[in-house]
Amino acid sequence: MISIPKGTKDVLPADSRKWQYVEETAREVAALYGLKEIRTPVFEHTELFLRGVGDTTDIVTKEMYTFRDKGDRSITLKPEGTACVARAYIENGLSGGAQPVKMYYIIPAFRYERPQAGRLREFHQFGVEVFGAKGADADAEVIALADSLLKRLGLNVKLHINSIGCPACRATYNKALKEYFAPHLGELCADCRTRYEKNPLRLLDCKEEGCRKINLGAPVILDYLCPECRAHFEALKEYLGLAGIDYEIDPRIVRGLDYYTRTVFEFVSDDIGAQGTVCGGGRYDGLIEEIGGAPTPAVGFAAGIERLLLVMEATGAPIPEAKGPKVYLAGLDDGCRKKAFALAQELRAAGISAETDHMGRSVKAQFKYADKLGAEYVAVIGGNELAAGVMNVKRMADSVSETVPFASAAEYFAKK
Repeated sequence: MISIPKGTKDVLPADSRKWQYVEETAREVAALYGLKEIRTPVFEHTELFLRGVGDTTDIVTKEMYTFRDKGDRSITLKPEGTACVARAYIENGLSGGAQPVKMYYIIPAFRYERPQAGRLREFHQFGVEVFGAKGADADAEVIALADSLLKRLGLNVKLHINSIGCPACRATYNKALKEYFAPHLGELCADCRTRYEKNPLRLLDCKEEGCRKINLGAPVILDYLCPECRAHFEALKEYLGLAGIDYEIDPRIVRGLDYYTRTVFEFVSDDIGAQGTVCGGGRYDGLIEEIGGAPTPAVGFAAGIERLLLVMEATGAPIPEAKGPKVYLAGLDDGCRKKAFALAQELRAAGISAETDHMGRSVKAQFKYADKLGAEYVAVIGGNELAAGVMNVKRMADSVSETVPFASAAEYFAKK
């Protein structure tokens, strides 16, 4: 027996409808906001993530699936979607078209981390990226899109927002962080001692309990914002008010990726324990330039589909049931089954979902199977019906029956 790799999960037919519902809802909401879908490769050159995501992040230092291909190139399965879309924006000349460019994606992503509820090594994201708009109104629109999606899915979540400034004001903040953490260096984990030298902001993102306790007394980034970043944050709050979206200012949000600037946000649920973030994102005005493009403002977010489904299950959020076939065609003997098979093909060609027997079941067993499938109608073909060119159609909801000619089958079910 060859088992599934640790940290991955099969989505069986009984559950796939739930996934389809989330994905369909995401696509519908994205369309309302004028976004178009983009699809990027599952793997990219490793350098894209080293430069884009940041070489001091946990993703790059601990979690990426990286290998050498047959041409001895370093290749990485994508651990997130933003850097990939940013690369595509540059490489395909999208900056030359009408701005802003608004895109979404639904992707698998890969990170080698400890599997737990809602967090797997292969996971899936719905992501949104908007390039070319620098104002806080774009930030608010992206947040509003996420808010709309979560509400449509029936989730009760809280929006947390913060600003982590720009490179100019962050330099001052990093200096204050180093001064604060200097007396605590011996108490920090090994990773944080490295972060202290390379990227002090990453200290605030550590998950180690000892480091988290020390972090509680650290300086707050909002106290160090430059006038432009402060104005941007105030404008964001104003636009969220115009959109009717409640929020909580959370100065501890820094997000786990180095490309963020100014706005960062998370939608948080209280229904799935400590791993409560179901959606997160922010502004990343330096990313395009960092990976080789012209300076371009950008903002976006990603939501984990597994995490969304976990919250929906925990809260009892409604998910529409999968529809069964419109009609199940039951044949009494071999000749009748062949006619049922042919009619099923005719109905499918006409856009009507149909099923028939492949197991040699009795008529009684076929009715039971049709009921399990959720068929709306069962059309029975026996010897007499076959000779007369008709079928006996029973509506499963109330057992009302009608005789329908074979030649009229598609027209009959199309009206139902």
